[in-house]
Parts: sequence; structure tokens; C-alpha cells
Amino acid sequence: MTNSFVEFSSERLFYTSLQVADIGDLFAFLGDPVAMRFTHCDKTIDDCERRLSAFEARRKSDGFAPWVIRLRQDQRIIGWGGLYIDPFDPDWGQELGYFFNPDFWGQGYATELAKTAIDHARHQTAIPVLTAFAHHENRSSAKLLRRLGFEKLGFVRQMNRDRFSMVLKPV
Repeated sequence: MTNSFVEFSSERLFYTSLQVADIGDLFAFLGDPVAMRFTHCDKTIDDCERRLSAFEARRKSDGFAPWVIRLRQDQRIIGWGGLYIDPFDPDWGQELGYFFNPDFWGQGYATELAKTAIDHARHQTAIPVLTAFAHHENRSSAKLLRRLGFEKLGFVRQMNRDRFSMVLKPV
């Protein structure tokens, strides 16, 4: 895991790189089968640490990785996400993803994170196209992606998710 502590903020959120001390707070929802019913759910805290560390390890080579998302008002961890190339399935390219503690769903935090990540991708990276996935039953996520300007490309059977794409820079 990296020792650099990336810090910046948006209106209500504070974004940092992953630190070992964050794993327990992240596992509280990333290991919750109900909260993660539309995506990957870590079975143990060790599984969670290994998976998140693999994502964090790509920060140096890719120039980006998911952020730990904290409330600006009290630094409490409420989510994890942003830009990434999945170390376990890199062929999909640069992706946008977001995972939040259910206590903070429906409050616009995913929108705030996604807008921040898209802006970061446009202005701080060379990413030409951003991909995102949403389980077909996760209507809120699909609606958010369409509202942000993503176009639905179709259903990916092996993932059981719809694939979305957004052109950031002309190719």
C-alpha cells in the first residue's frame, strides 16, 4: 500500500488514498452482502484488505485509483470509489465505480463523487473513454450514469451488468 496520502475535496466530501487504518471502516459495508448485493462483496476483512490493496497498488502505474471517501465535516469514511483499472479484470480499461455505506445512500454523495472523478479524468489524466457498470436491477446507479452523460452500450452476461461508456476526449 502506498504511503502517499492524496487529499482533495469537493463540496461535502474529502478524498484520500487508501491507508491500512481505513480497512475496518470500509469492510463494514464492502463486506455487507445486503449493501453489496449488486456487486462484489468481500467475505472477510483480510479479503477486503487484499482486494483494496491491489487497487491501491495501481495508483502509481496508472496515475489514479479509487479513493477513500470521507465526509468533510467529520472525516468519517462513508465510501470508496472513483477512477480505476480493475487489477483483477483490466481488459475493461478505465472505469468509474462507487460504493457507499448504506447509511449514506440517497443523499447525492455518489453524484458528487462521480462528478469529481469525471472532472479529474478530463483534466488530470489522458483517459479518452470511461466505462462504468451497473447491475440491471440497480436502477439508481443506471439512472445516475445516464444523468452524468454515460451511454448504455449493452448487457455483459458474464458480469450480469449493463455496460456504460462516456467519451472524455476525442480519440
